[in-house]
Amino acid sequence: MKILVTGAAGFISGYLISELLERGHEVIGLDNYSKYGPAERSFDDHPSFAMHVGDAKDVQLLKGLLDGCNCFVAAAAMIGGISYFHQYAYDLMAENERITASAFDAAIWAHRKRKLSKIIVVSSSMVFESSNVFPTPEGAQFTCPPPRSTYGFQKLCTEYFAKGAWEQYRLPFTIVRPFNCVGIGERRATGDANVLSGNIKLAMSHVVPDLIQKVLKGQDPLHILGDGSQVRHYTYGGALARGIATAIEHPQALNEDFNLSTSVPTTVMELAGLIWKKTRGPEPMRIVCDEPFAHDVQKRIPDVSKAKDMLSFEATTPLDAVLDEVIPWISEKVEAGDI
Repeated sequence: MKILVTGAAGFISGYLISELLERGHEVIGLDNYSKYGPAERSFDDHPSFAMHVGDAKDVQLLKGLLDGCNCFVAAAAMIGGISYFHQYAYDLMAENERITASAFDAAIWAHRKRKLSKIIVVSSSMVFESSNVFPTPEGAQFTCPPPRSTYGFQKLCTEYFAKGAWEQYRLPFTIVRPFNCVGIGERRATGDANVLSGNIKLAMSHVVPDLIQKVLKGQDPLHILGDGSQVRHYTYGGALARGIATAIEHPQALNEDFNLSTSVPTTVMELAGLIWKKTRGPEPMRIVCDEPFAHDVQKRIPDVSKAKDMLSFEATTPLDAVLDEVIPWISEKVEAGDI
């Protein structure tokens, strides 16, 4: 299968492209390097991978790249950590709407004129930002209150783009919703605000790398946002890549949406304790609770049974094992001055 992946230099896309190449697919990547800048990846010289530098809002460029493609993974987006939601509340909405509309314009054309069989919409758990039903199943995006953040609302819009394109143009789709991706390869975005947490600047405003770098830099007491009771399902990037790749290939994924996540919940306080124990051993952990951001969701708990039942997919990598991979990587970046 020949697959176009936009946002190819992104965090999840790095894992996904590796997975697709391992499965024998041909992959075309597109990115303008606006978030991190250029970076080398292990698959750059793979014979079945071709990278293009360009704007995901350029419909003519997308049409050219989609010529001959069977599948289009629309992963390009302006995205960042929780501070990003507040710093770029308008830009996130406006830019991502332009990117989404361009992706669907090109995909509708490629489905009607060329070989494109479907579009994969990379949505977000933030569509369930206002949910009060836990675990939250697929379909709750139609019944729960709408997201309060512009980022979450726009991600919900991407799902409605898929719905509308199917209803009017019969463009087949699959929607995937990654939950709290954790792994290596994510760096500080070039446009991130300088946000202090105690005496240390947040690296990416994502809780796992930020807690790790604060502990490694010796912060004591350790500062966390909120009271630490926030619940998340921290899911390994490699597992999410397997889930997305399976949704690309599986015939039952057609015109369906899937929560892709580990089934194991972890509070922020529990996460901090795990990181502290792995880096500081038996030394007692002291905590200071700082004022949380406005869009710091208290519970994000997915129902993952649909992906298990329909795709035979489960994200089973334990958080403990993920941290054993991520902590040394963050340590290297701290020592190099990159974080």
